[in-house]
Amino acid sequence: MLRVAAVAAAAWGLAFGAQAKTVAVSADRVLDVATGRYVDHPLVVITDGRIAAIERQGDAVPAGAERVDLPGVTLLPGLIDMHVHLTTSPYYRGYTYLQFTDSFWPIIATEHAKATLEAGFTTVRNVGSYNYDDVGLRQAIDTGHVPGPRIIAAGYAIGSTGGHCDSTFFPPSMKQKDPSVIDTPDEGRRMVREMHKYGATVIKICATGGVFSHGDTPGAQQLTVEEIRAMVDEAHRTDMKVAAHAHGADGIKAAILGGVDTIEHASLVDDEGIKLAVQHGAYFGMDIYNTDYTQSEGKKNGVLEENLKKDRDIGEIQRENFRKALKAGVKMIFSSDAGVYPHGTNARQFATMVRYGATPLQAIQTATLNASRALGGDWTHDVGQVAVGRYGDLVGVKGDPLSDVTVLERPVFVMKGGEVVRRAP
Repeated sequence: MLRVAAVAAAAWGLAFGAQAKTVAVSADRVLDVATGRYVDHPLVVITDGRIAAIERQGDAVPAGAERVDLPGVTLLPGLIDMHVHLTTSPYYRGYTYLQFTDSFWPIIATEHAKATLEAGFTTVRNVGSYNYDDVGLRQAIDTGHVPGPRIIAAGYAIGSTGGHCDSTFFPPSMKQKDPSVIDTPDEGRRMVREMHKYGATVIKICATGGVFSHGDTPGAQQLTVEEIRAMVDEAHRTDMKVAAHAHGADGIKAAILGGVDTIEHASLVDDEGIKLAVQHGAYFGMDIYNTDYTQSEGKKNGVLEENLKKDRDIGEIQRENFRKALKAGVKMIFSSDAGVYPHGTNARQFATMVRYGATPLQAIQTATLNASRALGGDWTHDVGQVAVGRYGDLVGVKGDPLSDVTVLERPVFVMKGGEVVRRAP
């Protein structure tokens, strides 16, 4: 319905004399992420932010079109990161973040959004923030006040009292409790409704303990199947997907049985959990790069030894489980957990995915085709491929990403909705 309305509005504008902006982008080749084949010498025509045609160089260019010629460049669709935290910084971890006032975080989030976009990630899913800062950031980007990717925002992540998504670093005298804490199925339903009320377009729940929380273990289940199912039912009723933070095997299985759409981290998944994911069509978003950053830089940034140890303990297990789940046919999405490591360096995860069993094409598909399908709704047809009708989101690299996936860490061209974001000299 939204797509039809947008097309109708554009047609109405043209009928009354509005001038549609058209951009024609040429390059050496473009990657069809669905087939893994290159199309040589493409001419991608973008009108009013969407791809209107994919021609060959030498074909007629629409009159008045802006030309963008990219010799020596390979084009891909704009990349999608399904797990970021734009309103947090890896440089202020542990208790060091307490030196800043609450309004500090949405301000630096604008810097993070710009870095993420310039790195080629034109769409992201922000799975958890305080004070609905991610909703406000999305609004500022959508209205053109600051540059950044398209954001699917979760608002607060929902969890149980004392769990990973509660405030667990403080003594009782401080009485810290996250406003998104729930302890019954009915409370879960109400919280989903509240997130939706204040602008969330995806729901994030915390089904297990975590690495960077205090006093729990990543493997501990923290939500019941009944609580999960209540939140999933309520979210799906309003056409929202649900992402579950879940490290431990029991919590992963509870999340899948509760109908969750994407499992975040999936570090300690067992064979039964992998089988359930395949049977139920759940996606795994496994952040298998960030341990490298945390172990090398975390202590300097204030990460507590308790959290560094948890990260060490599960890091390699998670990577081997990525290999196992991928081989078993679990659908994978690109989930970096950027914010744990620096924004704008999201693409470093591609090489780690290849090192642990993915082909370069499979790794690229996690951040394009697979991610667009996991987003669901209009997103499935709006992003993830260079195809007619989709947003004019393009990333250009030098070299062959199917031979060397690290070229994605160094984009020379980024376009979002037909507007040039980055172009290397």
